[in-house]
Amino acid sequence: MSDRELHCDACQDVVPFEAPPCVDGHGADCPELVCTGCGAAVLIATFALRPPRLRRRPGGARETHSRAA
Repeated sequence: MSDRELHCDACQDVVPFEAPPCVDGHGADCPELVCTGCGAAVLIATFALRPPRLRRRPGGARETHSRAA
């Protein structure tokens, strides 16, 4: 079990939270945490975002920039 201190809304204080035994196989990185004071559960959400893809112009045309001399 891993411990971390977070603010618990129910306890109105910063208290240790621990990850319960995870049946999903996350181990110590389980996103579910339980307050050791009152038993309130929280879920830590993580997001993996892909970088946006650049759109190509129709026909493969590229913008050309001319430099002023």
